[in-house]
Amino acid sequence: FVVSPDSYLINLCAKDPDGLAKSRQAFIKELERCEQLGIPHLNFHPGAHTGQGEEEGIRIIAESLNYVHQKTSGYKTKSMLEATAGQGTTLGYKFEQIRKIIDLVDEPERMTVCIDTAHIWAAGYNIRDPKEYKKVIKEFDDIIGLERLQCIHMNDSKKELGSRVDRHDHIGKGFIGLEGFTNIMNDKKLEKVPKILETPKEKDQKEDVENIKVLLSLVK
Repeated sequence: FVVSPDSYLINLCAKDPDGLAKSRQAFIKELERCEQLGIPHLNFHPGAHTGQGEEEGIRIIAESLNYVHQKTSGYKTKSMLEATAGQGTTLGYKFEQIRKIIDLVDEPERMTVCIDTAHIWAAGYNIRDPKEYKKVIKEFDDIIGLERLQCIHMNDSKKELGSRVDRHDHIGKGFIGLEGFTNIMNDKKLEKVPKILETPKEKDQKEDVENIKVLLSLVK
């Protein structure tokens, strides 16, 4: 499984017309590279409305996706929306917002979704408590559909539930804790969904090995 993140400078609902045009062209280039390399998903954050309002931001994101999809007609690479923490004016911190974007896209079959555990925790989705976790997964399935969930970024959070602040931590060291990751690692519904670490890294990346060991130890 391979997924490529887009440039963080891209904002598909930029308020400035020039910035929006540049973001759209940059996204097209990202899709072109993924298609050439046979990468099945281009992972991206929906964007920040920067004062235009959430509904307008959602409309412009969908408009941008329709534009770039039209320019990349026939591509196999999917556009993978990532759920965000909702920091600042970023969109995609509610499952309903992600669904609205997909509903406004002319080719919804080109859309997939990625959950980042630190993001949805910061956005207010309690994945630590087992009962609440089940509600969150059911809510995702009801609103978006688990069939669209093609990747999970496994990150603990340095910030509290609902903080709307995006700060990643090592597995079990943050506010989500081992309890939250135990829920995910033992959820049969998510068993075949690829999981990727985005935890803090040093040069030798030894932390990745430790984080993977911790995650595997949680499987019952």
